[in-house]
Amino acid sequence: MRSARLPAALRLLLCGSVLLAPIAAQAAVRVDIEGVEGEARRNVDAFLSVERYKARDDLDADTIARLYNRITDEVRSALKPLGWYEPTVEASYEAQGSNSWRFRIVINTGKPVLIGVAQVQIEGEGADDPVFANALAAITLQPGQQLNHGNYEQAKGDLLRNAEANGYFDAVLLRNELRVDTTKRSADVQLQLKTGPRYKFGKLAIDQSVIRPELMQRFVRFHEGEPYTSNQLLRTLFALDDSLYFSNVEVLPLLQERDTQALTVPVRIETKKGRRQFQLGGGYGNDTGPRGTFIWSDPRINERGHRLRVEVKASTITQSFDARYDIPIGDPATERMSVQLTQRNDTSGDLRTQELSLKPSITQLTGTWQRVLSVAATHTRTDSGSSRQTGNLLVPGISFASVPEGYLGEALFSRGFYADLIGAAHVLGSDSDFLRLHLQTERVFDLRSRWHLLLRGEVGTSWARDFDSLPGIYRFFAGGDRSVRGFGYNTLSPTQSVIDANGNTQELAVGGRHLLAGSVEVVRDLPRNLAVAAFFDGGNAFNHFGEPLAYAAGIGVRYRLPVVSIGIDVAQPLSQSGSPRFNINISPKL
Repeated sequence: MRSARLPAALRLLLCGSVLLAPIAAQAAVRVDIEGVEGEARRNVDAFLSVERYKARDDLDADTIARLYNRITDEVRSALKPLGWYEPTVEASYEAQGSNSWRFRIVINTGKPVLIGVAQVQIEGEGADDPVFANALAAITLQPGQQLNHGNYEQAKGDLLRNAEANGYFDAVLLRNELRVDTTKRSADVQLQLKTGPRYKFGKLAIDQSVIRPELMQRFVRFHEGEPYTSNQLLRTLFALDDSLYFSNVEVLPLLQERDTQALTVPVRIETKKGRRQFQLGGGYGNDTGPRGTFIWSDPRINERGHRLRVEVKASTITQSFDARYDIPIGDPATERMSVQLTQRNDTSGDLRTQELSLKPSITQLTGTWQRVLSVAATHTRTDSGSSRQTGNLLVPGISFASVPEGYLGEALFSRGFYADLIGAAHVLGSDSDFLRLHLQTERVFDLRSRWHLLLRGEVGTSWARDFDSLPGIYRFFAGGDRSVRGFGYNTLSPTQSVIDANGNTQELAVGGRHLLAGSVEVVRDLPRNLAVAAFFDGGNAFNHFGEPLAYAAGIGVRYRLPVVSIGIDVAQPLSQSGSPRFNINISPKL
């Protein structure tokens, strides 16, 4: 006898039903809630006892009845901290088969309690101290707002934490009252902080034998006798940690040993010696293809704090070797004298370039600007396929970059503004006369809570006595992930006609005198650290201002990590025919 064969789709459906049956059986209690959303719904879910029993399949009728009897009080307890003091609750339940129950809860929150009077006062020696301005500005208790007990508790905590962080260790709340009149649906808030005196930094004890004491002292962001602030302790900790001289750093205010007569707090710094480090990395990018990186560093060559760092990079278009020797000067967290040796092979457009340079430099910080003075002794080679040229140049340069307020030398993923001016002349022994200015800027604006606007611009211009003799490493190109998406890396530039060995004429991208590029990008946040973006890019490298630009537009997806955002973009060229181009990029987190 031949058995009938079930269709494949039906067999899968039956198997799925069998596998899901035990799961469905475990859903013994169903709770449907109507009338509240958002924070109110989350609070109700947290307070309801029945929510914690939903997965149980052994509940008897008596237990269900007890859970039902608690619902009204639990809902009211959940809504009261959010300002709803008189909600109405309609609840019911019914059995749905053996050991299965359904609860239905309908909530009418009623009118909320609003804040009538909100008084926050600072009294004592710190009454006029500006350090409390931010704390007061952050308090969200305002007349007319819906009462929220969490905001009230946060305001109390913020006042006390701000006082302690700025040396007012004896601060107390003389009044912390929240009075609610349910008949008038009104609440009055009274907060009164008495600061007491402000303490100062006391004696500093440092436990370290890694670098010279005078160099160590230059990392410290505070001095004995200055007003105490925990922010300066953190800045000292970050500066020492980022120096990489130490494997562990602790900056400890000894609050238990503070002098209540002299109003001082001693501080102790404890460290452990750091070690040589090496890193291996790899990845892939549309512009570079597969790439790899090796970094070796010795953050402490000697007790004077000299450092050595060696970095090797390799990809399909670039291979480089960099060795840099740093000597700390001035503020050792942000300022240094360096000597850098670079050997680099690169493909830009249709040019293959080689560079060997020795570059001494001095990096200094003034306010929110970082300045770098340098002079590079450089040997270059430029190969266009049809011709080769070499050059020896002495290239002085100066650059300025904006850095955040309180910058301590940490690596930056983007710079609000960057300007670089370099040049060379025959009178300095160079084979070329040129002057080159390169400007970059990038800003992010928050349009709304989930909407952001990213603007990026780049301008470059150069003057050369004989542009054909200008080495390829100093010419401008456009196109790629960080330029005009939709076009290949460094493919936008003036071209030069050459005849190959077969007698065919080719147009080669050889770089230009000038550069213009910009991008406008709108980003919309999504749940789970995701975001979507729409962008418009434009730009080109050219020899004469007024020449046409290339344009592209596209959309992308972003995935947010703690510091950076990883994106996948698809861009369509608009100024010329071409297929959409995918880009993978890493950029600062918005």
